[in-house]
Amino acid sequence: MLPSSRTQLGLFFILLCPANIIGLWWAVGSPLVMDPNSICRKTKRLAGKQAELCQLEPEIVQEVAKGTKLGVRECQYQFRFRRWNCTSHSKYFGKILQQDIRETAFVYAITAAGVSHAITQACSMGELLQCGCELTRSRAPPSPTVGSGTEGTAWEWGGCGDDVQFGYEKSQQFMDAKSKKGKNDIRALIDLHNNEAGRLAVRSYMRTECKCHGLSGSCTLRTCWRKMPHFREVGDRLLERFNGAFKVMGGNDGKTLIPVGDNIKPPDKQDLIYSADSPDFCSANRKTGSLGTRGRVCNSTAMDTSGCDLLCCGRGHRDETVVLEENCLCRFHWCCVVQCRKCSVRQELSLCV
Repeated sequence: MLPSSRTQLGLFFILLCPANIIGLWWAVGSPLVMDPNSICRKTKRLAGKQAELCQLEPEIVQEVAKGTKLGVRECQYQFRFRRWNCTSHSKYFGKILQQDIRETAFVYAITAAGVSHAITQACSMGELLQCGCELTRSRAPPSPTVGSGTEGTAWEWGGCGDDVQFGYEKSQQFMDAKSKKGKNDIRALIDLHNNEAGRLAVRSYMRTECKCHGLSGSCTLRTCWRKMPHFREVGDRLLERFNGAFKVMGGNDGKTLIPVGDNIKPPDKQDLIYSADSPDFCSANRKTGSLGTRGRVCNSTAMDTSGCDLLCCGRGHRDETVVLEENCLCRFHWCCVVQCRKCSVRQELSLCV
C-alpha cells in the first residue's frame, strides 16, 4: 500500500469517529499511528485534553499509539478462534465501532488498557521526562508471603515500581473524549464505562515483587516494588468480562444505565457493557462489519469456538494440504550469527466452506 493510501486510511477512521479517534489508533500500518506530529496535525477535530496533549506532550501521544498497537495485537490474539477475529480491515472495522455490541466493548477496553500499560511502562523505562518510578514513601509495607519464611523480616520500598496512576490518568485524558450531546449520550456513557473497565484491568491487579538481601543468601532485608500485570493477563481478564458482559439500556434521565432483564445485578466498574446484540458474523456483511468465516482455518476435532462446527456456522469444512516453508537445521556461528536453511513442510488444514 502506498504511503498516501495509508494516510487516507487513517483519515477515513477519523471521519468515522469525529469525537473519539479510537478508529485512527486501530489503522494498523498507517504512518499517522506512529507519528505523533502527523496525528496532531491531521486530526483537526481534537479538542480539550487531547489537543492539549498534542501541543504540550507529543511524546505521550507516541506512547498512546504504541499502547493502541499493543491493544490491537492482544485483541487479535484473544479472538483468533472466534467468528469475529478482531480484523483491522478498514472497510469492516469502522462498522464495528459504529455499533454498540460486545465486540465494540472489548475494543474500547483493550485499547484503553493498552494505552495505560504502554505509558506506565515508558515511565519505568525512563523514556518520559514527565514521570519515572512510583513514589512509595507513603505506601503501607508489603505483606509477607505465607510460608515464605520472611515474616518479621525488615523491608523497604525500592527498585523501580510502576507508576500506574500516571499511565491511568493519561489514558483517561486522551481516550475518554465524549461523544456529542443529544442522541449519543447513552453510547458515550457505555464507551466511557468500557474504557474505565480496561484501565482497571491494569491498575487493580498490580503485584508486589521483592528481592532478598543478606549474607550467605539469608533474607535479612527485603526490597520491594510494585509491577503491572503482564498484558496477556490483562487480555485474559478482559476476555472473561467479554464473555459475561452486561446488556444495558439508558435510563429516563439520559444519564444512567440500567441492566436489561429481571433480577440482574448492576454491572460493576470492571464489567463490560453493551446495548445491542451482535450479528452472528457467519457471512460477509459490510453493513455489520462481518468478514464472514468462509476460508477460515478451524479445528475439526475441537468442541469450543475454534471447532469447525461453531466457526463454520454449520456449513461444513474441507480438508486441504498446504506446503509451508520454515526455518530448519539452524546453527550458531561465532560470533552472534544464526544461519538456518529453509525446509518445506506439508500441513493438513481444515477450512470453512
